[in-house]
Amino acid sequence: MSTATAASPVKAVTRSRLFWPAVVLAVLLVANLAFTPDFLAVRLQGGHLYGSLIDILHFGAPLILVSLGMTLVIATGGIDLSVGSTVAISGALACLHISESTDPGGLATVLTAVGIALGTALVLGTVNGLLVAKAGVQPIIATLILMVAGRGVAQLITDGQIITVTSDPYKLIGGGYWLTMPFAILLSALVVLATVLLTRSTALGLLLESVGGNPVASRLVGIRAMRLVALVYVFSALCAALAGLMVSSNVSAADGNNAGLWIELDAILAVVLGGTSLNGGRFSIGGTVLGALIIQTLSTTVYTIGIPPETTLVFKAFVVIAVCLIQSPVFRAKLAARGGRTRRTARPHAAAPTNREVGA
Repeated sequence: MSTATAASPVKAVTRSRLFWPAVVLAVLLVANLAFTPDFLAVRLQGGHLYGSLIDILHFGAPLILVSLGMTLVIATGGIDLSVGSTVAISGALACLHISESTDPGGLATVLTAVGIALGTALVLGTVNGLLVAKAGVQPIIATLILMVAGRGVAQLITDGQIITVTSDPYKLIGGGYWLTMPFAILLSALVVLATVLLTRSTALGLLLESVGGNPVASRLVGIRAMRLVALVYVFSALCAALAGLMVSSNVSAADGNNAGLWIELDAILAVVLGGTSLNGGRFSIGGTVLGALIIQTLSTTVYTIGIPPETTLVFKAFVVIAVCLIQSPVFRAKLAARGGRTRRTARPHAAAPTNREVGA
């Protein structure tokens, strides 16, 4: 086997969209071992799995869901800044219904609360989709409206207070366990799997990439671009609503002011870290999941190594910049070119022949 043939599989792996996110995630996980030797340990206690890895998956589940919806929106060339407000509204509505019910621990009460939250998210996503697809409003402006107004709506629902609930069925969504695993992990994995099957086993994924890559050409060939654009905003809102149910049920409370605050920025960052371009077109769901896990692992690392709270955001910013540079093909190419020039400069030059040697 020639060297070129042997190197081709390696080159194919390194060129994969998932390679660098996976490498960054692995480096972050291994780096934690220097501060916490049992960081990667997972133990079974009382029929439940515990450990830092489980915590990363558990607390990263809401971000994975929000990032999943954001991926499809960005694939069509849009953006959804309203997901944080949708998280707050869905959690507030669910907790309000449960708190005012005569049977807060009843399964019917919890299912009704979940239905109210998801139904409201369906309406919010439809509004965003119609503003972008039908009215022609720029996505960043259309969703910014709900981002600002929605936060106020969430505080109106909670009356500016934190609504607390006591309901075991509702607690299961974000803080309970099923089959030894946190239920939130299983729920987010199910949604991710369903999305992958829907976008990769059917033509839907190609249609979304077509709309994001060239919307004019998509319309000319008969693709119903406006309908697809509207649908991805509905899907994004539903994912955000599920995340809101997880967040509120995990703490058994709804906080209209802080629930889902700035999660839209983490979601956008997760999508970009996963290799999806903000310009639209090709997208990677697997990359988005890795990007969300990178962000959650980074947050866990900050608390594990004891970084002071006032410098946490600065530390995360520097790490994110480094990660983005590592993943940038342009940056890596320039770095490799500069390294090549340095080696050529350091190579000793052959001595120039003297006049006597030339004459001879």
